[in-house]
Amino acid sequence: MRLLLQQLPLIHIRKRLKTMKYIVVTGGVVSGLGKGVTISSMGRLLQACGLKVTSIKIDPYLNVDAGTMSPFEHGEVFVLDDGGETDLDLGNYERFLNIHLTQDHNITTGKMYRHVILKERRGDYLGKTVQVVPHITNEIQDWIERVAKIPTTEDGEEADVCLIEVGGTVGDIESSVFLEALRQFQFRVGVENFVLCFVSLVPIISDEQKTKPTQHGVKDLRSLGLSPSIIFCRSTEEMLDPTREKISNFCQVLPSNVLSVHDVKNVYQVPLLLQAQGLHKLLEKQLNLPMQTPNLGAWADMANQMADWNETVQICLIGKYTGLQDAYLSIIKALRHAAIACHRKLDLQWVEATELEEKNEEAWTKVRECQGVIVPGGFGNRGFDGKVLAAQYCRENNKPYLGVCLGFQAVVVEYCRNVMKMENANSTEFDENAANPVVFFMPEIDKTTMGGTMRLGSRVTKFTHPTFDDGTPCITKRMYGNVDCIHERHRHRYEVNPTYVDR
Repeated sequence: MRLLLQQLPLIHIRKRLKTMKYIVVTGGVVSGLGKGVTISSMGRLLQACGLKVTSIKIDPYLNVDAGTMSPFEHGEVFVLDDGGETDLDLGNYERFLNIHLTQDHNITTGKMYRHVILKERRGDYLGKTVQVVPHITNEIQDWIERVAKIPTTEDGEEADVCLIEVGGTVGDIESSVFLEALRQFQFRVGVENFVLCFVSLVPIISDEQKTKPTQHGVKDLRSLGLSPSIIFCRSTEEMLDPTREKISNFCQVLPSNVLSVHDVKNVYQVPLLLQAQGLHKLLEKQLNLPMQTPNLGAWADMANQMADWNETVQICLIGKYTGLQDAYLSIIKALRHAAIACHRKLDLQWVEATELEEKNEEAWTKVRECQGVIVPGGFGNRGFDGKVLAAQYCRENNKPYLGVCLGFQAVVVEYCRNVMKMENANSTEFDENAANPVVFFMPEIDKTTMGGTMRLGSRVTKFTHPTFDDGTPCITKRMYGNVDCIHERHRHRYEVNPTYVDR
């Protein structure tokens, strides 16, 4: 799901840097402030200055990866080309920066501890007492330095700048080991190659912009031996000069290094917001970066024109995790990017699949009145019959329907039941003893271990029936530019039963 805007021209006229530069972004007060968008926008600005960037996301949970987490718990799982099941922020990085990340670009506490424990079991520490400091902290630093050098662009060149986002908030117990590792890391790579940024909330109460949350967040960070050079202040309104001066005085940064990241019309305007406040000049000075004048002209045209579009496309998303939109973030972004490519505003209608089973009139009205239906993935049988009913309605009424993962299962089951007249056609995910198991558990998949055992990552898909009976290319092949095969990312345990394909 690549943002079409990534194809906008970026001029890489640059002098190779001898040393990798590191920009670390932490956050305080509350989670969900937009560190991912901030760091992605920063990366886009650096690219516009002719630099190559890569990114790393640190998640301080004990899970090895995000694969076994509920969408309600942590939002969607973003799948990488190499099959890594990662935090959704890596999707932001890939879409904004047009880079291809690996599973090693997502660091978790579980991954670090597992790696150190495996080393200890092999005897790599030569009988020493293995401790959080220095062994875990050294492992984190080694990992960052190694991964930062992995090429993430098609030309195979190393990046000039590595952006590192630390998940959670400063003060969390689980993130303390990573902050300690980063405290050591700034001296390991040299303070001239390391910049620490802090994203904080500036709430507005009684029409006054409050700075105390930012002051306390920076105080907590400095108590850990880290002092931010740049502070990004999230707020609903643009930060006032007195507020900037106050944060500067109490947090020991220059007023020019306190940047306002207030609400804008769309996230694509954030790089422009940072450019207008001179972020690239701050980084150029602090990291001694060779930069050209940022070229965001085409990007600015796109971001600013969106507000002028009058035509709307209405799409209905039928899911089972609609209470948390982050569960479908990549689907939402793909729809928005498609709408941008067509110069349309996206009107996304949300429908809970179980409401279709219950014949909820409001839900069915959304399905009938929309211009297209998308049914994304999920796990478990709740709402599956509602998705099957939606597939049937779309087929019978010639309404565009896109089924992804579980949504594809639904359309296969519906067609087999109602068109092929296969009695009790079903997926073995919901009925292991189905008379016609048209979707079944893939034989190569481990049935006992859950984590990392699905069909994962980029796979080749061939168009086996590229033309209709009259010789015209199939719609799907035409949408992919009439190529013979494509690469798509997979994350599933079930597939269409091949014994039913030729029927």
